[in-house]
Amino acid sequence: MTDEEGTAVQLDRDARVLAGRYRVGELIGRGGMASVYRGYDQTLGREVAIKILKRDLASDSAFRTRFRLEAQAASRMANQAIVRVFDAGEDIAADVNGERPIPFIIMELVHGTLLKEIVARGPVAPADAARYVDGILEALEYSHRAGVVHRDIKPGNVMITPSGQVKVMDFGIARAVSDSSSTVAETTTILGTAAYFSPEQAKGDPVDARADVYSTGVVLYELLTGRPPFRGDSPVAVAYQHVSETPTTPSQVNPDSPKAFDPVVLRALAKDPFQRFPDAASFREALDAASDGKAPSKRELGALTNELYGPNPRQAAETARSLRQLSTDNTMTRTQSGPPVAWIWAGIALLAVLVASVLFWVVTMRPLSEVPASARVVPDVTGTTLERATEDLAAVDLLAVPEMTPSDTVKEGVVIGTEPEADASVSPGTEVTVLVSEGPRTSVVPALTSLSEQDARQRIEEAGLEMGTIISENDPALAAGTVISAEVDGDEVAEGDEVAEGATVNLTVASGRVTIIDYRKNTAIDFAKGELEALGLTVKVTEDPDCPATDSQIVNSQSAYGDVPVHSTVELTYCTGEAVDGQ
Repeated sequence: MTDEEGTAVQLDRDARVLAGRYRVGELIGRGGMASVYRGYDQTLGREVAIKILKRDLASDSAFRTRFRLEAQAASRMANQAIVRVFDAGEDIAADVNGERPIPFIIMELVHGTLLKEIVARGPVAPADAARYVDGILEALEYSHRAGVVHRDIKPGNVMITPSGQVKVMDFGIARAVSDSSSTVAETTTILGTAAYFSPEQAKGDPVDARADVYSTGVVLYELLTGRPPFRGDSPVAVAYQHVSETPTTPSQVNPDSPKAFDPVVLRALAKDPFQRFPDAASFREALDAASDGKAPSKRELGALTNELYGPNPRQAAETARSLRQLSTDNTMTRTQSGPPVAWIWAGIALLAVLVASVLFWVVTMRPLSEVPASARVVPDVTGTTLERATEDLAAVDLLAVPEMTPSDTVKEGVVIGTEPEADASVSPGTEVTVLVSEGPRTSVVPALTSLSEQDARQRIEEAGLEMGTIISENDPALAAGTVISAEVDGDEVAEGDEVAEGATVNLTVASGRVTIIDYRKNTAIDFAKGELEALGLTVKVTEDPDCPATDSQIVNSQSAYGDVPVHSTVELTYCTGEAVDGQ
């Protein structure tokens, strides 16, 4: 059991109250830096989300101080596109090593789907991609005006509510880590996932709002194509591409991506921050124009690519490779005693290229921790089965540890992701948590049959379900309003059945009436009496001596027919008078 799992078990068992105010409930999510719980603010009487930081972050006192200050700064931001931070603090937990701090933040509880889960299904419609990114940029436009740079924009930090509202989370936390001690910065993934790094983050340079613009460009690219612009065998390889490689345009990767979006993506992904959109507002304007704009010509797109990225960066590598081949070629016959002039210049060029390459590597890769030669890269097993994920992890000497987690969007049994995330470098034999969808959260159907309609409504609400339609049905044995049966999505359900959380329950209730037919057409009195009694009715049989009896067993009159109240009395008569001659 990991430290975080142990903390989760302890919190759930003790129903812990943090800072004497926030009651911790069920675990609802887990990320690279924290676990998130459903909580309750006992002072204000409202539901909240409680994010509890991992032990490696909590153990650094410099981080805790910085974290508290940055979380307080983030709490001052109030925008519909930003998950609100209400409070931040620190509590104490006891373990076998004594007491240890538990930094936490109290956030707005948002219901919805992570953008990470949406993009995992593949490219989204261009209109949806533009809408999601516009929501991210709205949040950034607000935060940048407030002087807060996010530094970790990625699909895993963006929530889409059921109404389609975009909510960006974790403002201020990335800065708290990156500005804290080197120990924390080097042992966490909070500095930004490599796939969404800006070049200046990869090089360890100071960052500003334009780093968020770059990361948002990566998100737009992934939404349009279904994959990030740069991929590699390790985070270092991906970071190197952010610094040196020209991205393939989205329309080349996915023909369904409108070409009008290509210039917007290329501009957002410019290596030089000064060549990007200067701010989130400019990015939003360009994105809006592209949604209705015409596609650029090849010449226009080529000119923009040259402006933003210059000559193909692979040319330098090709030149270096050619010079290395030339310098080691022993098949050439020398025709002069001294070194050939061409070879002298080739040697100088080779030396210049090698020196430049080494300097570039040192400068750009210096901040990233070294990856041991024996390290293993966590494969991307999202969308596979647990069995396949286990095999893929075992193939690279990693141990799969399954963990079931609810999901309203991913089919039961399908892998949602891993911890550590895909592309992370870890040691051989590392346990990798495989998050497997157990389908939507469920609720248990309570006992409903034989209850009154009012009592059934109360039971449905208490079970976290929604009351649906009421269908009235005749039942001779039940009083009016008594529940006969219940159904969800067209299927009958009974006590103890599991249904999706919040599912709508439709009820069939007794009408309090029963339908009887008219027996006055050549029906034997004993037969009619038997059928009515079988319906729970009281039958009163009366003789009519004033009526000539042609057949004393035939019903002559009936007091009621059609829908009558249950357990009511029906009077039947038959003729007992003398028969008239000839009749």
